[in-house]
Amino acid sequence: MRYCATTSLREYPTTIFFTMKVYKFGGASVKDAAGVRNLQKIVSTQDSLFLIVSAMGKTTNALERVFSLFVEEKKDESLLELEQIHHYHTEIIQELWGKTSSLEDVEKLFSELEMFIRYTPGRITSMEACYDYIVSFGELISTKIISNYLLLCKIENKWIDMREVFVTSCTHKDANVLLDRSEARLLNEVSQNGYKVFVGQGFIGRATDRSVTTLGREGSDYSAACVANITNAESLTVWKDVDGILSADPKLFPNAIKIEHINYTDAIELAYSGAQIIHPKTIKPLQNKLIPLFVKPFSNPQGNGTEISSKAETVSTPIIILKKKQVLLTLKSKDLSFILEEKFQLIFDILAKYNIKTNLVHNTAVMLALCIEENWHLDELLLELQNESFEIECKRNVELLTIRHYNEEMYHHHATKACCLLRQTTTDTVRVVREC
Repeated sequence: MRYCATTSLREYPTTIFFTMKVYKFGGASVKDAAGVRNLQKIVSTQDSLFLIVSAMGKTTNALERVFSLFVEEKKDESLLELEQIHHYHTEIIQELWGKTSSLEDVEKLFSELEMFIRYTPGRITSMEACYDYIVSFGELISTKIISNYLLLCKIENKWIDMREVFVTSCTHKDANVLLDRSEARLLNEVSQNGYKVFVGQGFIGRATDRSVTTLGREGSDYSAACVANITNAESLTVWKDVDGILSADPKLFPNAIKIEHINYTDAIELAYSGAQIIHPKTIKPLQNKLIPLFVKPFSNPQGNGTEISSKAETVSTPIIILKKKQVLLTLKSKDLSFILEEKFQLIFDILAKYNIKTNLVHNTAVMLALCIEENWHLDELLLELQNESFEIECKRNVELLTIRHYNEEMYHHHATKACCLLRQTTTDTVRVVREC
C-alpha cells in the first residue's frame, strides 16, 4: 500500500508518501536483553515501521508501588522501590552495551522522577493525575533503550515523545485519544528528516489541559491502533508471548486452541468481555479504515498467529473469558419506583462521574444488578448511591465468566455451580458472575 497523507492545518502542514507498518511490542517481549535483541532482529527485516513499545517486564506494576508509597508519604520506601527499577534497567543496558555502560537519556528520566518524588508533597489534589505522571516513565525509559539499541545496530530511527503527539481526553487512567487533534502532530513527526523507522511509547498521551494521561492498563495496543489509523498503515502487528488469540487462557483452561482468523465484531466483543489479548479500544480505529491486525508470537516471528480483519467469518469455536477483580452491586429502590424508567440515568451518571466501567447489567422492575470494575472511588460511589435512597448490596472480589458459542456441557459445567451469583444467558453467550 502506498501511503499518502495530507493535512491543511496551519500548525503542522505536511505531505508524506511511504509504506507504513505498525508493530507493537508488549512488556513481556522486552523484559530482558534477549528480548531487546529479538526485537532488533524482527525490526531489521522491515523498511518502514512505527514501533509502539510498552514498559519493560513488570515495570508498570513496580511504578504503581512507587506511586502508592509516595501518596502514603513513605518517600524513602518509594525511592527505594524506584532504585530497584533503576537497577533492573541498568542490568539490561549493561548486558546490551557492556558492563560499565549507561545511557544519558535514561539517567535523565530516572533523575526527573526521583526529583518529583523527593520534592513534591505526597498529599496531592488529583491522585489519578499523579498516578499517570509516575507510571508514564516506564514507557519513556523502555523506548529510550530500544531506540538507542537500534542505533547501535545501525538501524536509523527517530524517537518520538507520544505525550507531544497524542492529544487525549482529560480522563486520567483511561483517557481516549482525540484522533482529529492528534493527526497533524503525528504526521508532522513521521514526515521529518527522511526517517523510515520510528519508536514511540504505548499507553501515554497528554490531555487538553497539558497533564500527562494514560490510556488504561494494556493501553499500548490502543496506542498502536491510533498510529495505524492516522498513518493509514498497511497493517498492525501485536507481538505477544502466545501463538495468537486462543479460545481461552491456557493457564486456566488447558484445552484452549488457537483461532486463526476472526472478524472485527467478534474481536471487539471478546475484548469487551475481558479477553486479555487485545485492549477493548483497539479495534475501532482499525475497523474504521479496514486495517488488518495480526497477533503473532514474539518467540516465533515466522508463526502465522491470528489475523483480525473484515474478511473473516464469524467464529463458531466456543470461547471462554474470565475477568477477575470485579464487584457485584445490587441496587433496589426503597420506594418501589421502576428502576429503569425513573432511576437508570441517575445511576449511570454517578458511575460516569467516577469513571467506573460496567461489564454486565441485569434488572427487574425495582432492582438493578451491575458487575463493575474495581475502582479507587468505590466507597465514594456507594456513599453517593446510598444518599440517593437506594438499598445497596456490594460483593467485592468476584469474577465474571463469559462463554461465547457455548454448548450444553460447558453451560452445565461452568454456569450451574453453587458459587454462581448471577447468570445471564442469550442464544450464543452465557455470562456468570461468581465467587472466586
